[in-house]
Amino acid sequence: MFTTYRRRWQLSRVKPGDGSPLPPFRLWQLFTRSVFAVDLPGPDGGRFEVDLRPGADGSTRRSPASLYRDGVQVARANLPATFPVPGGVVEVAAGQYGVKRAHLVTDGGAEHLLTPHPGSLEGRRARLARRFPRASWAVGAVAVVVILVGGLLALGRGLEAVTHSPAIAAQVGTFTMPFHLSTTGLVVVGVLTALAGTERAITFRSRFLIDRRPGRRRRG
Repeated sequence: MFTTYRRRWQLSRVKPGDGSPLPPFRLWQLFTRSVFAVDLPGPDGGRFEVDLRPGADGSTRRSPASLYRDGVQVARANLPATFPVPGGVVEVAAGQYGVKRAHLVTDGGAEHLLTPHPGSLEGRRARLARRFPRASWAVGAVAVVVILVGGLLALGRGLEAVTHSPAIAAQVGTFTMPFHLSTTGLVVVGVLTALAGTERAITFRSRFLIDRRPGRRRRG
């Protein structure tokens, strides 16, 4: 029920497009723009593309999310957004590290990930996974480890700060980190964690789940 109400609310926020053509994707837009596409069959179908610019807002010329049909803008909205298309809707959303949802949801409830533009971060990462699956798995594994380490360090620093409050210390005692990173070390960990989070986001694994290891067959 919540999903239905959310979808209706997002559909109500969609505005008509201005009929402008889809701008070409440029290399310098790697970290500010994503483009996804899906080809829908039938007389009402065509090629639908979603141009996502999470950093855009009402004060910028571009909308955060724009829907194009055969290269012409037909709708626009703020993120998260739901666009009506023949046979279903296209749902898009952005998170802290990038796009976290770009799916076609059919009227029957099936979900399909849209195809990323080959020049985008998502498209380049998908190409790496296709061409070098083992290297892709290794990159994902490193990203997960970095995120876990960064999360544990943040948790430890938080516990240390909270338990050193006199009122809490009197009840549960204190927790002291076994080591403390320098300011430079904290910056490095923060940057690595952000990069790892971005890597997981562009593979649409925003919950930091790692890919199944190449070469292993799923049972059942």
